[in-house]
Amino acid sequence: MNRIVSAFLLLFSFWDRPSLPPPTLRILTYNIHHGEGTDGRFDLSRLAGVVTSVHADLVALQEVDQGTERASGVNELTELARLTDMHPAFGKAMDYLGGEYGVAVLSRWPLLRTHNESLPSLPDREPRTALTVEVDPGAGAPLLEFTCTHLDQTRDPENRLAQARYLNTRLVREDGQATILAGDLNARPSTEVMDLFDQRWTNPPADDPSPISPSGRPRLRVDYVLIRPAATWRVIESRIIDEPVASDHRPLLVVLQWAASR
Repeated sequence: MNRIVSAFLLLFSFWDRPSLPPPTLRILTYNIHHGEGTDGRFDLSRLAGVVTSVHADLVALQEVDQGTERASGVNELTELARLTDMHPAFGKAMDYLGGEYGVAVLSRWPLLRTHNESLPSLPDREPRTALTVEVDPGAGAPLLEFTCTHLDQTRDPENRLAQARYLNTRLVREDGQATILAGDLNARPSTEVMDLFDQRWTNPPADDPSPISPSGRPRLRVDYVLIRPAATWRVIESRIIDEPVASDHRPLLVVLQWAASR
């Protein structure tokens, strides 16, 4: 009889146990302007403080110098990884001033896979790249593909359009793969470039604390976090962080919940 009672109590304890909340992801995209703030200071600890202050899980960084003369030979990603205690990956876009220049990812979780791929570009334009990493967030969330990029910045949109089409072709899958694309897309909302992305991705609107840029000019949003598939993500928060000094961009934070685990 005691065995029967014990088994019943054990089963009841599982029924009575509260279910765990769906896992959340805190995504930050940040163009760090090669470490130089709007006050002219190179201060990586200030940038790292922004990342840690919002408890980011995955960070997409643009305009990262590795060992350049401009950065006094500092490997900026290595230092930011040390200051934030996160796992780093660098995606070189080009050689520059005795070192390398490109994009990067910081991750709270170990990186299972990394792949850096050059984007299509005209010969007279600055090379651009897309860095994709795969991570396992655990806690009921699926394996996640996270891509950081920085698109062409010239006034002529044709290069950006070609890069947007290429990213849609490379990253958009119909097998339910959890995918996030983050970065400086150098395209304002409702432009042809963003229309291309909006056809295939969910683009959460962002709360903006100020319409003014760090330089004092009216600011035009060009930084985005795009997600797929739409049905399996719930956007908890999407806001531009009011940090006007550490870089000439302000970071964008998007907090997501993996709704498919419900």
